[in-house]
Amino acid sequence: MQILEGIAVSPGVAIGEVVVIDNEGFRIPTRFVTRDAVDEEVLRMQHAFDSVAAEISRNHERISDQLGVQYGAIFAAHLQMLKDPTLVNEVTGMISEKHHSAEYAVSKTLRRYAKIFQELDDHYMAERAHDFFDLEKNLLGKLLGRRRESLSKISTPAIVLAHNLTPSETAKLDPRFVLGFATEVGGPSSHTAIVAKGLEIPAVVGTGHFLTDVSGGDVVIVDGDHGQVILNPDDKTLHRYQEELEQHRSLAAELSVLRDLPAETIDGVRIQLGANIEFPHEVNACRERGADGIGLYRTEFLYLGTDEEPTEEDHYRAYAHVIQSMGDRQVVFRTLDLGADKLGQLPRHEEENNPFLGVRSIRLSLRNLDLFRVQLRALTRASALGPVRVMFPMISTLQELRQAKMLLIDTMEDLVEDGYELKEKLEIGIMVEVPSAVLMLDKFLKEVDFISIGTNDLIQYCLAVDRSNKDVANLYRASDPAVLRLIETTIRQSNDAGVPVNLCGEMSTSPKYVPLLLGLGLRSMSVPPSSVPEIKQVCRSVSIEQCEAIAQRVMELESALEVDAYLTDQLRQIFPELAI
Repeated sequence: MQILEGIAVSPGVAIGEVVVIDNEGFRIPTRFVTRDAVDEEVLRMQHAFDSVAAEISRNHERISDQLGVQYGAIFAAHLQMLKDPTLVNEVTGMISEKHHSAEYAVSKTLRRYAKIFQELDDHYMAERAHDFFDLEKNLLGKLLGRRRESLSKISTPAIVLAHNLTPSETAKLDPRFVLGFATEVGGPSSHTAIVAKGLEIPAVVGTGHFLTDVSGGDVVIVDGDHGQVILNPDDKTLHRYQEELEQHRSLAAELSVLRDLPAETIDGVRIQLGANIEFPHEVNACRERGADGIGLYRTEFLYLGTDEEPTEEDHYRAYAHVIQSMGDRQVVFRTLDLGADKLGQLPRHEEENNPFLGVRSIRLSLRNLDLFRVQLRALTRASALGPVRVMFPMISTLQELRQAKMLLIDTMEDLVEDGYELKEKLEIGIMVEVPSAVLMLDKFLKEVDFISIGTNDLIQYCLAVDRSNKDVANLYRASDPAVLRLIETTIRQSNDAGVPVNLCGEMSTSPKYVPLLLGLGLRSMSVPPSSVPEIKQVCRSVSIEQCEAIAQRVMELESALEVDAYLTDQLRQIFPELAI
């Protein structure tokens, strides 16, 4: 048995036999052609480009229909790259002027582009090198008359292992048969990861080399919850994961009956349970799983799925779709949380030694006012379509909040002058995710209509732990007493001031924390759509009195280990099936 540590990019657990995708690529038969064969060679190249372009267009339409336009944008970007005159002319020139074969010209040119991207310091841009490798494989497949068909031909349950899967290859995965996949390379911001999440296929990337240790037909476990790949598991491990899978299936069936029931405690206290989404198509999952609304809509997907800056109409159409799809249920839009590891194609001012402490989120928006105004105009226009709130991320000072509010007010006035009919008042809130916001909360509460606690960043800033650094991952704990004191203070002050408070971080996704949060006074939280049923079940299995007793005991403990052990024990007593 061999356990590999990687990056979890799509949650879930999969167990099955392996299909190994080789990484040998294509062998190019010749480097040069004779002078009298040049014209024919150029024609072969053009036919290959046209054929691949047609296939990409079909992928674009199919994925857009199946998953939404933001996924289709990935293939639109491939099509734009393929039709780029500079690229086409460079390949054509290598054939007509240097008499290289079409295969060699294609491979040489695209690998040169890929190398340029690979050598960039920016991690997100380096990931784009895979897009050029994808185009190279598709073009060579056309030129050489063969393709990597194994993925599209998988018709029995299997787990795919590969050095890397390109976006177009991932799009061909059929969730009915591909139980999960793992790759040696890749990162959480890659297009492959984005498509995997949309298909809801458990996936782990960036494990390092392992393909030489596995053969087709071997049994493998992909643990997309913890970022592990287990090669040839022993009987004990296999049995443990099989039991876990069966428990998950039974629990999912049991929880499905909760769809139309409220998240209400035993003693009749109503808990607002919203969903967190990143892409417009996820509203379907929100409705199907019984969410009360959307507590966090991350809007930066428009910038991460394309090479072109989205227009006001692009923003508006995406927002309008979500609002109209949710009907009378509230939607909370978080303005752009770009920067750090999510820069998209925005211009870099300079390299930052620590981007998580640099120009990101509201700081970046306030430095790019033209970009920010485009989003605010679209949000304000869309807010007339239904119950909408707007939330500013990573607010650390009153000045930032006031500047953002003033910009929003100016935007609304401009829209009125342009003839748009708007709501008289648009509710405005902030994300509480840095300690300074907690310390100054009494001031912030006088200037906002609601707040939302973002525990992911609050934990890392409170404990000085980079949550993307695996070397200090053991210190990143939501259960640390210091973090819990910040959360308790935030909830208490908000409730005292009569300002609604929500919690939308990953902390609320874990069932064991729910009784604690309710005991601290929280009455609203939002989680990924897939987590709505089990969190609803926890809420319906406890009383507020019981939760307050749990919270009182937790706040007396001195370490994260003590807190985790106590909460796990309490959850096991309340709802054993969720304590697995």
